[in-house]
Amino acid sequence: MGDVVVGVLALQGAFAEHVKMLRQLGVTAQQVRKPEELDGLDGLIIPGGESTSMALIAERWGLVQPLKAWVGAGKATWGTCAGMILLSDRATGQKQGGQALIGGLDVTVNRNYFGRQIDSFEADLHVPILGDPPVHALFIRAPAITETGAAVNVLAALTDREGSSVAVAVRAGPILATAFHPELTDDLRWHRLFVQMVAI
Repeated sequence: MGDVVVGVLALQGAFAEHVKMLRQLGVTAQQVRKPEELDGLDGLIIPGGESTSMALIAERWGLVQPLKAWVGAGKATWGTCAGMILLSDRATGQKQGGQALIGGLDVTVNRNYFGRQIDSFEADLHVPILGDPPVHALFIRAPAITETGAAVNVLAALTDREGSSVAVAVRAGPILATAFHPELTDDLRWHRLFVQMVAI
């Protein structure tokens, strides 16, 4: 995995934690803040944080169109929490005026599906592609996917308080998205999966 170079969008949020986990896997990881820093990357992680703030910073720094071009070119991209929102084609529950979306993932995301910061929680998820044991997932003011396109494969789902099942991890070709924060645990399986996607 040493030949793989993965960028982590470092505008806001938990980017340093992603870099640390990638390096544990022997992957070259670098922070991305400028459009030219996308050059030479094999994959890109868009971390958790505050999606509206991330979108505003990306617009200010001229990154929105380069990021759209990156995803549109079919390059490996993983969005966690806020990153998942940004990668979605459609988002509900947005603040007034909405926010810029990078798009590319044929899903509808509800921005604050599980509630506010005080409603953050942890759950064990059955993720067949990762095998046993179950994945311990941290949901921090988390979104959820309420609709998926035909080409989107649901990797993990969660039953909410009303008994409805919603997708919290999906993959569509070169795009991976998780509603929770694998980078805030010591479980490297999600990062290993993404590096395998990058290396294909």
